[in-house]
Amino acid sequence: MSTDILPYPTGLTDGIVELRVHRDTDAAALTEAVCESVDTVGRWQDWCHPAYDIDDARRWMDLCRKDWLLGDGYEMLIVEAGGGRLLGGVGVNQRNREQRFANLGYWVRESAQHRGIATRAGRLAIEFAFRTVKIERLEIVAAQDNLPSRRTAERLGGIFEGILRKRLVVKNKSTDAAMYSLIREDL
Repeated sequence: MSTDILPYPTGLTDGIVELRVHRDTDAAALTEAVCESVDTVGRWQDWCHPAYDIDDARRWMDLCRKDWLLGDGYEMLIVEAGGGRLLGGVGVNQRNREQRFANLGYWVRESAQHRGIATRAGRLAIEFAFRTVKIERLEIVAAQDNLPSRRTAERLGGIFEGILRKRLVVKNKSTDAAMYSLIREDL
């Protein structure tokens, strides 16, 4: 078990969006957001499927709490600033302590897409990763054809490093993926 347990963050906001940890009361809203997004997010993420239900949401939230306590990953919800509507999720996950890097992942519910939400949330998560988690490198790995995610990676300042062959599994099929990285700089 890790000795670097991080407290749950507060104040991760830019005034438009806020990042916060999952609460027990979020299961229904999370289920609604996921089910609404099957046609967009579900195209790239197998966990986003039409049969997603409140038990799936509760299992996900339990896994997020466990990963946080172990220091393996830091998944948060994206909500409207001031405690508003659930807009999606963002995570600093797949942490590699020895090599000081992690993955940055994000998704936005369909009705909130094309408003810059992933970029805003990504910026907050990047600052959290570098300042609080103290990693040196963040990787964003997106399916080669997932252009919305790739554009977000670029807006976040991710440097395109290449196409990784058969790097992701999407819909039970190995898929090539684009790799982007962000390096810790003086913030």
